[in-house]
Amino acid sequence: MQEWKYWKVVLRYGHVGRRNEVSVARFLVTEACYNPIMVMDLAGEMPGVKNNGVLQVEEISLKEYLVGKRQEVENMYLKKLREYLVQPA
Repeated sequence: MQEWKYWKVVLRYGHVGRRNEVSVARFLVTEACYNPIMVMDLAGEMPGVKNNGVLQVEEISLKEYLVGKRQEVENMYLKKLREYLVQPA
């Protein structure tokens, strides 16, 4: 049986140099072998995340993960980011 770990990762998006940035909590699930450094590398490669954009990595419970995913779906910034990323060329 596959074991999983759940993570809350706070990431920076936006124009960081212009002080026009947004910090957003994202919720990730990984295999149990992942450690915080591996999660930080994984999250840093997500679309829209700035260089050195990982502010916090925290292991959480399944219940916290499910609540967080619900909040993530309702986040206005992430809704706009998804719309931008799926626009046809």
